[in-house]
Amino acid sequence: MLPCKRPAQSALRLRRLNSRVGRVQDKVALVTGGASGIGRATCLLLAHEGAKVAVADLDLRGAEAVAAEIRGRGGQSLALPLDVVEEADWQRVVAAVVDAWGDLDILVNSAGIGAAKPILDTSLADWRRMMAINLDGVFLGTKAGIAVMRQRGGSIVNLSSVLGIVGRAGSAAYSASKGGVRLFSKSAALECAANGWNIRVNSVHPGYIATPMVESHLARAADPAAARRGVEQYHPVRRLGRAEEIAEGILYLASDAASFTTGSELVIDGALTAR
Repeated sequence: MLPCKRPAQSALRLRRLNSRVGRVQDKVALVTGGASGIGRATCLLLAHEGAKVAVADLDLRGAEAVAAEIRGRGGQSLALPLDVVEEADWQRVVAAVVDAWGDLDILVNSAGIGAAKPILDTSLADWRRMMAINLDGVFLGTKAGIAVMRQRGGSIVNLSSVLGIVGRAGSAAYSASKGGVRLFSKSAALECAANGWNIRVNSVHPGYIATPMVESHLARAADPAAARRGVEQYHPVRRLGRAEEIAEGILYLASDAASFTTGSELVIDGALTAR
């Protein structure tokens, strides 16, 4: 008997990619902070997997570029301006998505800001801005999503952080906002379940990811190279994560593969919180 030949590595990779296409086929998704970083990676992956994707961001030009990229690849996408702290903006954006595609199946609350300041250097204005964008924005988005999804069900994915699970000196305001996202998501999941709404609500907790926000923070350090090494070594795997790696976790939670997953926290952090 002749021995079986293994397919070429490239063929195997292509087969895996093709088998994954369609995990959110024909679903309607709205992603905030979609112009860059994890939001952008999520928009592109959801579209690749068959979803119609609304790219929402305060940076409309950036959102339009991502939507154009999706359409250029044969997908369906639209760009919408959104200030996540404005409830009227949320109502307008959700209405626009439903008007365009008839429903909303997936909501990814990815928009957020980061800052590292000692408590004594954090003004009340700094604190309130952090809470408004990172926590109030998630509350308003989840509220708007539930209002539409409670009829037919859906998935809401809220971006938290590893610093929503563990603390770190110099990041108290950020940790508080992301810790709030974690527990808010659990409470929202329980409320949806108690009401019999088929809406799953989960949080995602990335480690430090090589996004424009993180890169700009490192660039402002007195010694950017040393700052990068320090952040890399903060993870046991000794590197920053990639936005695409977080998008894969978000895709899972958005898909029907996660039909029994709600009120959970998905940690994607290179073992940072394992210690």
